[in-house]
Amino acid sequence: MFDVSFSELLLIGVIALIVIGPERLPKVARTLGHLVGRAQRYVSDVKTDIQREINLDELTSLKGQMDDAAKSVKQSMEDASESLRKPLDEAQQALKDASASVDALVKDTKADIDTPDAVPADTATLPLPGIGQAEPTPVNTPAPETRT
Repeated sequence: MFDVSFSELLLIGVIALIVIGPERLPKVARTLGHLVGRAQRYVSDVKTDIQREINLDELTSLKGQMDDAAKSVKQSMEDASESLRKPLDEAQQALKDASASVDALVKDTKADIDTPDAVPADTATLPLPGIGQAEPTPVNTPAPETRT
């Protein structure tokens, strides 16, 4: 701040010695040193407070950015889970529908088996394959070649 050389300090000291006197000069110098020390501590405290406020503002700004990023990630995760949930729900509903139709078919089949009078006539007279046939049906195979 101030550019004070050694010669200027010596001149100030000589003037102070003449004006104040040699008896009170040490006490005045001590008091002046305490005041300068207090001023330096005060300036240091003010600098520290200002730096703390600047850091607090930066941290607040950083916290805001992190909150925005977290919200963005959360939203994208919710969107992804929703896009995966829709096909799964549709597949689950299709399985329930298929299970209900199979259950209905099983009940109908059990009801048909329990009441033999309800069996259609054309299914009662059908022969089982391989039973009741005297000779097996020949399969068309090509005749062996004769060589001459």
